[in-house]
Amino acid sequence: MHFDTLKGWLNWQESLHPQSIDLGLNRVTRVYNALHSTAQKKTVTITVAGTNGKGSSIAFLEAIYIAQGLRVGAYTSPHIVNYNERIKINAKPVSDDLICAAFERIEAVRNNISLSYFEFSTLAALDIFSRSDLDIQLLEVGLGGRLDAVNIIDPDVAIVTCIALDHTAWLGETREAIAFEKAGIFRANTVAITGDLEPPKALIDCAQQKQAELLCLGHDFTYSKTDNKQWTWHKDNKKLSNLPCPQLKGEHQYRNASSVLTAIHCLQDKITVSEQAIKQGLSNVNLPGRFQLIGSEPPILLDVSHNLQAAQALIDHLQSEFKHTPIHAIFTMMNDKDINGVISLMQPFIKHWYISPLDNPRASKETDLKNAFQHCNINPVNTGYKDFLSTYHAAKAGAQADQGIILIFGSFFLVSEYLTLFSKPQG
Repeated sequence: MHFDTLKGWLNWQESLHPQSIDLGLNRVTRVYNALHSTAQKKTVTITVAGTNGKGSSIAFLEAIYIAQGLRVGAYTSPHIVNYNERIKINAKPVSDDLICAAFERIEAVRNNISLSYFEFSTLAALDIFSRSDLDIQLLEVGLGGRLDAVNIIDPDVAIVTCIALDHTAWLGETREAIAFEKAGIFRANTVAITGDLEPPKALIDCAQQKQAELLCLGHDFTYSKTDNKQWTWHKDNKKLSNLPCPQLKGEHQYRNASSVLTAIHCLQDKITVSEQAIKQGLSNVNLPGRFQLIGSEPPILLDVSHNLQAAQALIDHLQSEFKHTPIHAIFTMMNDKDINGVISLMQPFIKHWYISPLDNPRASKETDLKNAFQHCNINPVNTGYKDFLSTYHAAKAGAQADQGIILIFGSFFLVSEYLTLFSKPQG
């Protein structure tokens, strides 16, 4: 199979595999081994799993290692605007040509083995990174950990950010079951780090069974904030003081940054990083769609939160930064999420809701969202818009009328709609 454009390749991949999510390592491992039939020098690898905070942790690591002057590959998902965002070298998305060439190589050895869209992207990222003379590669797990395609690579350090209920249809309906899946990225005699303040027993048990060295936030490392808007990271008798506040906002970002600094510390014998690079990276880090404030009129706050834990972090941010500001929320969620739970949690903090349609097979239907709002005794809710743009104009008029802000949240795809339409701040 051959396509001249990245769009052609992606459209074909979406139609190739009967399931969008197909967990398991057998098929992807066989193709990976065929791609890498000759022994190669292993790139230092940090793998990041967790319910929330994966993208933020990768962004912190990327910014710090780049500040050190290193050559850094980062693989993340999903993308927000362009597919190329998934595969970056030194914070720059790789070109269509590089990705298409990787797809060609994958197709040449695939031998009719069925691959999902995500498995194609994972193999392409690993193939591109193996040819790019990297100092380090940062890999974000797509779903779970144990059976996720990223887990075909043995990490030098594994991070599990936190464990919360999400993707329960695939990972299980309890924190213990989900923790077991996430801990699948741990390896024997290798540092495993968690930023979860109450790690499930299954996570601890898995680390022990795998003989991984588990380091837990609040026990093996911690952080403290000072009055002068700075903070300190502590581990054993080692500490980093006078650190700038993370450029990514929210209390949870201190937990993510602390886990990241622990990973960097544990890899110092392989990759030395200076305190200056750490401070520079914390100050420079950038990640679209996470409490991203657009300074337009009215202001717009973008957040990709789509589960209860992320919604609580969003509430904390709204209470901290916009406590007395009317919130006009443009909202939708995918149909496999806890819609009632998120709506109930957010309801006291939202003045007006606007349900936006999304052209996505996984998006909830407007009737289902209306039912969810009725179930939560929230009325009225603004509905009946033909597309995101008309929803946005309605919310904009409402927010301007009472000097409020527009909050766009509930899905990566919804934030993507805004950023695709308005690449620059709009008035």
